[in-house]
Amino acid sequence: MKLGRLEKLDLRTYWKKESTDFTPWLAKEENIQLLSETIGIELEVQSQEESVGPFSADILCKDTINDHFVLIENQLEKTDHTHLGQIMTYAAGLDAVTIIWISQKFTDEHRAALDWLNRITDDTFTFFGIEIELYKIGDSPPAPMFNIVSKPNDWTKQVKRSTNSQTETDTKLLQQEYWQGLKDYLEVNKSSIKTQNPLLQHWTNIAIGRSNFHLSATVNSRDNSINIWLNLMGEQAKKNFDKLYETAYENSFKEVNEDLVWDRMDGRKMSAVMLKLPSDFTDRNNWNNQFQWFKENLERFSKYFKPIIANL
Repeated sequence: MKLGRLEKLDLRTYWKKESTDFTPWLAKEENIQLLSETIGIELEVQSQEESVGPFSADILCKDTINDHFVLIENQLEKTDHTHLGQIMTYAAGLDAVTIIWISQKFTDEHRAALDWLNRITDDTFTFFGIEIELYKIGDSPPAPMFNIVSKPNDWTKQVKRSTNSQTETDTKLLQQEYWQGLKDYLEVNKSSIKTQNPLLQHWTNIAIGRSNFHLSATVNSRDNSINIWLNLMGEQAKKNFDKLYETAYENSFKEVNEDLVWDRMDGRKMSAVMLKLPSDFTDRNNWNNQFQWFKENLERFSKYFKPIIANL
């Protein structure tokens, strides 16, 4: 078998300028998806060169799981102090944000700076350092490659959060363990569903591909049930629910589950499509059965609703 050889290309041979070439390229759906897969966060582009208060970012995105801002700063050269100062300004001025700094090459000092920021901040802030490279094999089209050089240490931050909170109950700790078990189960069984990092709460979120639409798995110890919620949030929640109802209601009982409940929730600033199963999440012996139920039905929710929501 004859194998090709990777040839590394100069970024400037493909993108002449950051603002007019690289940023518009990255903002395209198929390219931002590649970045999403690299960092494990589903991103939805909001705008380019957008002001956020007194600040401006090359690309402004939303994390579709939690609707937090994600700010992307691009460089086609080696990292410099100017861009480091910009991301520090963003972190100082925004409450909850993920900052992604993309560069041709990270210096040791700037990599260390991001590692330090991830170490000293709580989990409302996350900093990623990404190196961008271009390769080709023979006469093939250039292929981009994102390499993570700095990322949040989620385990350390979870330990810090647990240590600093002395009021957490045994139930909250069990919930975190439960969500970790579900996350592991989905990964082992090669599910397309990706959950957020397990937290001390009764729910975990799953990306559905668009901000103000949240897919969640929940446990309820009061009525001994486990649940799936497709939440519609924001100012357009009722309008979006009505559109979704008109488009998806009839077939949802066949494609997802015959026990779905559609609730417009008039009088509240949200609407939801829900599925409920009587089950006690505190029964560890039954966890695998519950995880299997979540896997099957979350996959059906995602497969059916995600393309419809994208086209609303």
